[in-house]
Amino acid sequence: MDITIHSSFLPHDDADAALAFYRDLLGFEVRLDVGYDGMRWITVGPAGQPNTSIVLTPPAVDPGITDDERRTILEMMAKGTYAGLLLATPDLDVTFDKLQAADADVVQEPTEQPYGVRDCAVRDPAGNLLRIQEVR
Repeated sequence: MDITIHSSFLPHDDADAALAFYRDLLGFEVRLDVGYDGMRWITVGPAGQPNTSIVLTPPAVDPGITDDERRTILEMMAKGTYAGLLLATPDLDVTFDKLQAADADVVQEPTEQPYGVRDCAVRDPAGNLLRIQEVR
């Protein structure tokens, strides 16, 4: 079996802030920017990796979600506990310095973790937790 990860989904609550973070700060390419009924789905991905994308979606718009579930999702987003992503970079210090200089919401500075990786953690404008680990 030959299966790859094509897209992952993260919620956003401000399309312009999401673009500023993922496109302008992280340097991701915008692959699609689709609007419908006052909402926007933005697909971004790392340059040079056309088969890997993140779809930034409006939160809790699935028609099968109840009002109680929608409230829970929005509450979890506000706390930063709803969604997350693990990214990788060959130079964690340069990446972290750029994020910190742009006033990203830093959760953890670069740290040698007891489980064998060196990483940091930030939150995107919607509160999604992004761990960025160093890979060489």
